[in-house]
Amino acid sequence: MDPMPGKTQLDRVVIRFAGDSGDGMQLTGDRFTAETAALGNDLSTLPNFPAEIRAPQGTLPGVSSFQVHFADHDVLTPGDAPDVLVAMNPAALKANLPEVPRGATIIADKDEFSTRNLSKVGYATNPLEDGSLESWHVHPVALTSMTVEALAAYPSLTRKEKERAKNMFALGLLSWMYSRPTDGTRAFLQGKFGAKPDILGANLAALDAGWNYGETTEDFVSSYEIAPAPMASGTYRNVTGNTALSYGLVAGAHRAGLQVVLGSYPITPASDILHTLSGLKRYGVMTLQAEDEIAGIGIALGAAFGGKLGVTSTSGPGVALKSETIGLAVSLELPLIVVDVQRGGPSTGLPTKTEQADLLQAMYGRNGEAPVPIVAPCSPTDCFDAAVEAVRIATTYRTPVMLLSDGYLANGAEPWQLPEIAELPDLRVDFASGPNAEDAKGAPVFQPYLRDPNTLARPWAVPGTPGLEHRIGGIEKADVTGNISYDPDNHERMTHLRQAKIDGITVPDVEVIDPSGEARLLVLGWGSTYGPIAAAARTARANGVAVATAHLRHLNPFPANLGGVLRDYEKVLVPEMNAGQLAMLVRAKYLIDAQSYARVRGVPFTTAELVEAITALAG
Repeated sequence: MDPMPGKTQLDRVVIRFAGDSGDGMQLTGDRFTAETAALGNDLSTLPNFPAEIRAPQGTLPGVSSFQVHFADHDVLTPGDAPDVLVAMNPAALKANLPEVPRGATIIADKDEFSTRNLSKVGYATNPLEDGSLESWHVHPVALTSMTVEALAAYPSLTRKEKERAKNMFALGLLSWMYSRPTDGTRAFLQGKFGAKPDILGANLAALDAGWNYGETTEDFVSSYEIAPAPMASGTYRNVTGNTALSYGLVAGAHRAGLQVVLGSYPITPASDILHTLSGLKRYGVMTLQAEDEIAGIGIALGAAFGGKLGVTSTSGPGVALKSETIGLAVSLELPLIVVDVQRGGPSTGLPTKTEQADLLQAMYGRNGEAPVPIVAPCSPTDCFDAAVEAVRIATTYRTPVMLLSDGYLANGAEPWQLPEIAELPDLRVDFASGPNAEDAKGAPVFQPYLRDPNTLARPWAVPGTPGLEHRIGGIEKADVTGNISYDPDNHERMTHLRQAKIDGITVPDVEVIDPSGEARLLVLGWGSTYGPIAAAARTARANGVAVATAHLRHLNPFPANLGGVLRDYEKVLVPEMNAGQLAMLVRAKYLIDAQSYARVRGVPFTTAELVEAITALAG
């Protein structure tokens, strides 16, 4: 792609929109991202919003931000720090300035830097005027007043209503600066406000005013262009992790010939799964918003007993409430998918921030010996494939599956190449249709716990099928017959059978990336650490450090070759957003001296900090 005249060519940019939680920063960032995806740039996003539904206006707890990293090459993270900060008020500036490198660009709405707003966040003087920002390229722009002025043709709107469109002014300005189209945003606004012509017209006028201001002002001497990234041919769309995971559940169920039944209770950051699936009724998806977490998983397990793909979605606090029913699903040996979109804990913790601290909860957070397979996606788009894989394991092995996403993946977005459904695995389920054994007299009978010799899965018998009547419940089952049993030897046998079934799940070998073949250090990750680890390894290699990486999607059971891979390296580093849970598991299982690099800050790793950790350990 040849550079356009008058435009400066860049290979990558990180932009952060920040303002009050009522300033529409998430919408602004989302629309900028959608237009960027349409241009063919690779990208990654990091929405960041407060936990409070409505924090006091103009205060630090109320700051909401949206960061997007886009480039003409493959993008692995949302960026360590913004090249451009759009600050809609003093709180947004103060909350984000520590992460903005000196020399970066700051665009601030100077209309909001009033004495009252400055005092709310502890500014004694106006930082736009007192010289404290001289190390940055600062552009004070009268976003609010110029927006109001641009909407003079809409007398039916109050000044406050006009001011609400200033995020569209900011979007128009940044779209001009970085050569983004606005057609998609216009169509979006038409769909959202088509029935309110004045609101629609005001938003479109504000968008145009921002674009025109960029073109006519002397404050911005140049606009920029970032060429499309090389990508395989196909149809792409921008997708968040929660949306991709929802589509993966539906696609997996389709390939299994099953109906999805979601029993769920709203909880941050998993609620969008309920929202997305509730919009897919035309594909046979059934969603029920339950009165609480326990009812949600009860609905899902009841659906699984009835021959459906039972799914429940939640976050860590909800998993705690669902644990008894997960244990019941282990005992009943029925397919069930439990989606845990992890967030900061404990208790309510950091509900809008990301974390990976539910791994041990997923592994062991039930009473008794209740093993459950665990699958963890590594990127927003990988949430689709991980969901299909969870469907495969649940239906093939008749077991509940923990699907561990997190807030970073759930809310982050990236371009997704739409898969060909016919190329997804064939997951068709064979339900029990009649007797599968004979009694002592040779008469045909149904034995509900007679296992498949290859998978150790028991038959899936749909209620109401003649001749398949059997007991269910939480009390221990007798081997083969499923009758209630208190026999000690039977309990031990059933415990070992359930464990053997999970241990025998077929999962792909873990793959190692070691371009030089000379690395003595292996960096092992899981879940959403994939992008930061891959970016850090790429930088470290460019700096002359030999390093290998491996990433786990399957955390229970581990890939069969994992032990051998770990022993091939002198040193193993395990970065994770918890206090060292995977490191503890691999140390215990494989008796290797894995070094934990643990951070629990509610935000993803930066590339720079992992480069430093890799370089230090590589020696």
